[in-house]
Amino acid sequence: MNILAALKEVPEFKNLAESHLVWLSEKGTTSEHKDGEKLFSLGEPIDSMRVVLEGGVDLYRVQGNTTRYFGTAEKGEITGLLPYSRMKAAGAEGTAVGDTRLFSLHKDHFVEMIREHPELAEVLVHTMTDRVRDFTHQQQQDDKMMALGKLSAGLAHELNNPSAAIVRCAQELKKHLGNVPEKFKRVINIRATEAIVDQVNQFVDTKITTAATQKPLSLMEKSEREDELAEWLQDIGLDDAYETASIFVEFFIDTNDLEELNKILRTEDRPAVLNWIAQALTTERLVNEIEEASRRINVLVTSVKSYTHLDRAPAKERAELRAGIRNTITMLNHKIKKNQVTVLETIPDDLPEPCIYVSAMNQVWTNLIDNALDALEGRPNATLEIKAEKDREFIIVYVIDNGPGIPEDIQDKIFDSFFTTKPVGKGTGLGLEVVRQIILQHNGKVTVKSQPGRTAFAVCIPIQ
Repeated sequence: MNILAALKEVPEFKNLAESHLVWLSEKGTTSEHKDGEKLFSLGEPIDSMRVVLEGGVDLYRVQGNTTRYFGTAEKGEITGLLPYSRMKAAGAEGTAVGDTRLFSLHKDHFVEMIREHPELAEVLVHTMTDRVRDFTHQQQQDDKMMALGKLSAGLAHELNNPSAAIVRCAQELKKHLGNVPEKFKRVINIRATEAIVDQVNQFVDTKITTAATQKPLSLMEKSEREDELAEWLQDIGLDDAYETASIFVEFFIDTNDLEELNKILRTEDRPAVLNWIAQALTTERLVNEIEEASRRINVLVTSVKSYTHLDRAPAKERAELRAGIRNTITMLNHKIKKNQVTVLETIPDDLPEPCIYVSAMNQVWTNLIDNALDALEGRPNATLEIKAEKDREFIIVYVIDNGPGIPEDIQDKIFDSFFTTKPVGKGTGLGLEVVRQIILQHNGKVTVKSQPGRTAFAVCIPIQ
């Protein structure tokens, strides 16, 4: 099939006058490619429009650490650079599928096309519009999935620690409370008056209460006290002296305390009573750890619910900005700890509550904070500052980092669609565009000022 006949089979060209396709066939060239042949690489300059006449082109994109299939340009599809397009480089890798034949028209002919064959140029502009819309939708989905992946990875890490602590403590508590016949026998053989029992109970209650207010011991102090206590406990014939000494030190029990107990206990009852005290304190410690781990999980789950706002209708409502920002920080806490970032928050208690789309604004904070954390990766003394202030009828929120800064020559491009300075696979170029669109929905404005060592994004939204 000759070039003209092949171009007539392209769906977009079927309603064009033959004169346009004759011109196109005369100005363009064709090329033959074998199955599996690489046609272009990611980032390679694009200077021609291409039409697949035979075969196809598989498109792949790097997403994170994996290569992801992006689609196939099949026979009759138009790809590459089109008139009025700002495309400069390939956004994917292209590989021939089967024996492939491509038609190419260099961009040097675009001006003549627009001038002499406007109907053909119009068809290609419509094709470009459809392609941009589809590509934007796909990029937005990819951006959402990447953001979800980051948040879910952080949440998985944050949830793993407390959940593992609960399992460990539960197993230890089960073992600890297990029936030990010899210890039980010693306990029921204790002979003590009601007054002595009350004194021992009072001793345990006091140590539990005061331990929470004590300053934690250093490793050196703890080790020294454990050695001293273990030696004392061994002298009175206590089994597991070092294990008991360890729990006693956690509750700030020293040899003076034990000497006072000795004064009211029979010699033969001392080991059993001290074992009972150690068991009671161990149970208290394990239950406290389970409670704290459960509380951390509850905080995370509550933050997720508040962050996503899944239980609310997508409507504007009065909301406290600080709550949304703190929930976002909780969601990104794993990355904050990983990059060793110090977070400084300065938001007044009396800051007015603006009328906002809560979930959408959380997406703004996520994109801005996540970008700042990326910029701070590997930086010494990394600091993220978030502050807010009322300015007449507006609220301004600043997200500031002490990273390397944004080069001056690209600061006016960072809010453009698909523009990104991140490595391939780490950014789609839609994060700040999404931020800009959401802020525009709120009749607000987002700006940036950046220099090496300080980048400040300012989000300004009306209170009403």
